[in-house]
Amino acid sequence: MNNVFVYCEMEGNHVADVSLELLTKGRKLATELGCQLEAICAGCGLADVEKQVLPFGVDRVHVFDAPGLFPYTSLPHTSILVNLFKQEKPQICLMGATVIGRDLGPRVSSALTSGLTADCTQLEIGDHEDKKNGVTYKNLLYQIRPAFGGNIVATIVNPEHRPQMATVREGVMKKEILDENYQGEVIRHDVAKFVPETDYVVKVIDRHVEKAKHNLKGAPIVVAGGYGMGSKEGFDMLFELAKELHAEVGGSRAAVDAGFCDHDRQIGQTGVTVHPKLYIACGISGQIQHIAGMQDAGIIISVNSDPNAPINSIADYVINGTVEEVIPKMIKYYKKNSK
Repeated sequence: MNNVFVYCEMEGNHVADVSLELLTKGRKLATELGCQLEAICAGCGLADVEKQVLPFGVDRVHVFDAPGLFPYTSLPHTSILVNLFKQEKPQICLMGATVIGRDLGPRVSSALTSGLTADCTQLEIGDHEDKKNGVTYKNLLYQIRPAFGGNIVATIVNPEHRPQMATVREGVMKKEILDENYQGEVIRHDVAKFVPETDYVVKVIDRHVEKAKHNLKGAPIVVAGGYGMGSKEGFDMLFELAKELHAEVGGSRAAVDAGFCDHDRQIGQTGVTVHPKLYIACGISGQIQHIAGMQDAGIIISVNSDPNAPINSIADYVINGTVEEVIPKMIKYYKKNSK
């Protein structure tokens, strides 16, 4: 009762990375609140799925294993969460801001008349004072995300309704195993008690999943370009530099919108979140949406002709100059020193 729940997205019989990241964050929130962390795994062929989630500090694992639960379809998974939550009454529910999470989250929150904050970049526990009504709410979930086009960072609270629901993009939270031998309770539910037969009206006949063309999220070095690169040809310089550094190339939203690079390379609040050891930002002004996707990089180098660019304030090193002038010199230097 009143615990922290994480919906674990399944790919076959494997738990998605974004869900493991949320279990790590969920464990910290549950510890701060003095309650338990519970995980929900719904799919097909989940014989030992608990072994994947228990090491992250999960106290209870709810397993729903039935042929109609994978691949994901909206109705059965919605019924599982809605009926389970009516029974368990969680105070917090977290899920990934993925295609599945964006479909499932609003359905569940609507059915339970609870709030839902999408694409959170931070989750914290704190108090809220309603000065108008003279009421102070204790231990609420602070759902923090950029708002108004990224011009402000908004902290959203849900004082009255439960569960407090939030979605988070993959890579925003860090994935950390708490204890390989962590012991928790495993509950294997009778799916028929939660899902009516009519929910299986939609069946997936064929399913095609295209593999990612690059490993931007896992790259130790990322070279990213912004609108300041000027053109698609300007990005060719970044690919040449990345080749010398064995790096991946990313882009800001402005660069993607301008057609300078592909959408799947977009870094930031509406793109991918990266945690490289080295991040080289070229011609990027550094709006808050972009910074949200790369601020945890080990070392940040900014190449920018504007000395007052916002990204310079978080950069470890700033190279003040045009990308046309600086990047060819970097390529020439690395080519010379890599021989």
